[in-house]
Amino acid sequence: MDLLSEEINNYVKKHSQAEPELLQKLNRETWQKVLVPRMLSGHLQGRILSMISKLIHPKNILEIGTYTGYSALCLAEGMQNDGELHTIDINEELYDFQRKYFDESDFGKQIFQHLGNAMDIVPEIDTVFDLVFIDADKFNYPNYLEMILPKLKTGSVILSDNVLWSGKVVEKVRRDDMDTRALLQYNEMLNNHPQLETVLLPIRDGLTISRFK
Repeated sequence: MDLLSEEINNYVKKHSQAEPELLQKLNRETWQKVLVPRMLSGHLQGRILSMISKLIHPKNILEIGTYTGYSALCLAEGMQNDGELHTIDINEELYDFQRKYFDESDFGKQIFQHLGNAMDIVPEIDTVFDLVFIDADKFNYPNYLEMILPKLKTGSVILSDNVLWSGKVVEKVRRDDMDTRALLQYNEMLNNHPQLETVLLPIRDGLTISRFK
């Protein structure tokens, strides 16, 4: 679902900072070689992730859902010099693709890849996170939130992607559509949780910013 006209979208991109050269290259190769390339964060959302990270200047970042590594590199742009970014994905076929671009960046030694189920991996990472980006299987969004809350501190920020789910969140939900049901539950959890301040932005497929109080 396009919330803005193509003309407005093009104007927005034209008047936002350009993608760094490495991300342009990653973007092109993703569209050439990887299935479902629209999952890529892309130019505008990538610059938003970069800007938020630079404003927070996090030491420790957690990303649930790596895909080809575009969003991780955007988030890493604001990371402290001695910081770490832990990114998790279940698709082992993309591991080497991600690593190639991580190593070409300035953040290669600070980005740690984890392969497997985030529900198993995150509890084993002994770190408090300043910034978390959730962009993985929608069915588990409520579970991811419960899992990461104990690993946050006052001022930590959670970014959640695809929270509008192509507009399905405001349509009648099919009985077998478990992803949309999970997202509806998740959006309510973010909005009503006593320890979170939340704003949902209609950017691309919906991006929520939540601050831990």
